[in-house]
Amino acid sequence: MSSSPRPPTAPDPPCDVSRLGNLPLPPIVPPHPLAKVRARRRSEQNEREGGGADDGTITVLGIEGSANKCAVGVLRYVPPAGDGPGGGTYETLSNPRKTFVSRPGEGFLPRETARHHQVHVTALCRAALSEAGITDPRAAIDAVCFTRGPGMGGPLTSCALAARTLALLWDVPLVGVNHCVAHVEMGRVATGAADPVVLYVSGGNTQVIAFSDGRYQIFGETIDIAVGNCLDRFARVVGLSNDPSPGYNIELEAKKPGAKYIEMPYVVKGMDVSFSGILTSVETLARTALRKKTVTVQDLCFSLQETIFAMLVEVTERAMAHCGQDKVLIVGGVGCNKRLQDMMGKMVKERGGSLCAMDHRYCVDNGAMIAQAGILALQHGIVTNLEDTWCTQRFRTDAVDVVWRPPTVWRHT
Repeated sequence: MSSSPRPPTAPDPPCDVSRLGNLPLPPIVPPHPLAKVRARRRSEQNEREGGGADDGTITVLGIEGSANKCAVGVLRYVPPAGDGPGGGTYETLSNPRKTFVSRPGEGFLPRETARHHQVHVTALCRAALSEAGITDPRAAIDAVCFTRGPGMGGPLTSCALAARTLALLWDVPLVGVNHCVAHVEMGRVATGAADPVVLYVSGGNTQVIAFSDGRYQIFGETIDIAVGNCLDRFARVVGLSNDPSPGYNIELEAKKPGAKYIEMPYVVKGMDVSFSGILTSVETLARTALRKKTVTVQDLCFSLQETIFAMLVEVTERAMAHCGQDKVLIVGGVGCNKRLQDMMGKMVKERGGSLCAMDHRYCVDNGAMIAQAGILALQHGIVTNLEDTWCTQRFRTDAVDVVWRPPTVWRHT
């Protein structure tokens, strides 16, 4: 009996670049790094349609491996007809990934996660190229992008090694990418939000971000653990599955009928938030009241979600007022949560704005987002020399020069 064909990992249509308000693209002439790639292909007489011809089309491969997701994405930029400035489209051609799932009650350790990525990264690259219709990557791929950080050291370096190897095999540039900036740029392209306030919520990061002075500035963040880490650790205590993710299973439990709200610590310090206190509180309830059956798992999941999401909505609204923005973009794995999207959407609507949210395809760590941030840097002449392709576990969002965006003037409201 033959198996049914696998569904495509990138079913979405191309995204229009012009709505993002990015700076015009510089021409691909020396010393632009892509000029060397084009010259090498011409000399090899190996030009293929959509892969290296001098028509402005650019195709890159992105590799993500900062945590328990190993992912590879292929993304293509097609310039506008007539070579108009600042236009064109970005299209994700493929975006497969594999997730390391640990046993219930356990987290994922760096060594085990790195081994998982080492096992799967080659197959994922093949799958991504196959789905994208690329049979000769040396003739079709213009650059290899990879996550430099932040993240877990072992998994990061495992995927960076794969990126270096492919770049050397195909004789193309490397582009090291900040994981956090990649989430933001994928969200901007996927939703068309040109200049939103960004709430970045994941297992390792919790930040309220807005663009200013050529960088993504952090207006507020967690002062201890990330929101996703808080949810993951609680899920371990109550024995929820890690498949597909602890946060998703908490969301399902919280939706069940009859769940009642239990008051929990609510800690907002100016623009920053703290989750360690509420985690201690809910873990204590799980070990005491839950065992006595005076509360249910559904009660704890519902109460935890309502409290921490209210904290996030509060600091995001304050950032909107400070920056004079009317759009909020939610990125990161926790951003898939429908309850968070609903609470944020109500707040934004009351302020006369709109919410830009995505589903698991682009909120959760993926290779296409690395390719997206990488291609933006590449188009403006930024590449990473081979000797500089080291990874770092600490890489601030506001440490990256966002050269593809024009300066932004705030309008305080």
